[in-house]
Amino acid sequence: MPRQQHELLFGSFITPSADQVDQVVALTRLSERAGLDLATFQDHPYQPRLLDSWTLISYLAAATSRIKLAPNVMNLPMRQPVVIARSAATLDLLSGGRVELALGAGAFWDAIEAIGGRRLAPGESVDALEEAITIIREIWDPDRHGGVRVDGTHYHVAGAKRGPAPAHDIGIWVGAYRPRLLRLVGRIADGWLPSLSAFEGGLAGLARAGRHVDEGAEAAGRDPASVRRLLNIGTPSPSGGSGALSGPLIQWAEQLAEATLEHGISGYILGGDDPTAIQQFGEEVAPAVRELVGTSRS
Repeated sequence: MPRQQHELLFGSFITPSADQVDQVVALTRLSERAGLDLATFQDHPYQPRLLDSWTLISYLAAATSRIKLAPNVMNLPMRQPVVIARSAATLDLLSGGRVELALGAGAFWDAIEAIGGRRLAPGESVDALEEAITIIREIWDPDRHGGVRVDGTHYHVAGAKRGPAPAHDIGIWVGAYRPRLLRLVGRIADGWLPSLSAFEGGLAGLARAGRHVDEGAEAAGRDPASVRRLLNIGTPSPSGGSGALSGPLIQWAEQLAEATLEHGISGYILGGDDPTAIQQFGEEVAPAVRELVGTSRS
């Protein structure tokens, strides 16, 4: 992977349980108090046991003051791109620039189809994602002349009015694992957001997948290092490890610093709803990683 050139960020990945609303809010506020940069939430509109992610993030933007918020990742097949763009820009304006956008091409197609979504083959879902990113960026650019026109295979936009522009340059991060989608990330996305647990061999497997991102960036004339690399990581298991990370949480600092220096990862998002782990991650692990990385580079 390329050398990391982005500021480090650390976040939480909180389960948006519909039967534990108070806990969801409390863990988000705890994430902010602990100094984390970002709170994220899965998006599965076909799951009645989970809160709707956009409604939740909008509420949490009003219940917090500093922390950024993002879906992790948004289920694109259930969301219309123009509406995604305007929803994200609106909330970014209302929250003072605290929204990021992570997108997924789609999974759990039986569930998507069961609630009225359209089933797509893997290649089709990649094409649809590329069209959607194009539309979203066009909507966010109100200074360009004329309406947005994208005559795609999966999305057709015929003169949609542009705007509003978000309060800041919202990052479009993509959850991706397969080679073609990884190359798309390199070509057009702002960031790559996979989960460490999905890679056989841990960080070595992640590095192998990352080479497809590099290839896509280079083919598009982009610096591969311009694509932010983020990573969902799990909380420690009872035995003290989590995927490629070993030992208790507080000992992760050296391992995460090494992942940053050797693999270019600039964002770590801790999964799970353990308040002690969230607090320790924000107050102890994140500062230690920043110090180790800064010392190494200086």
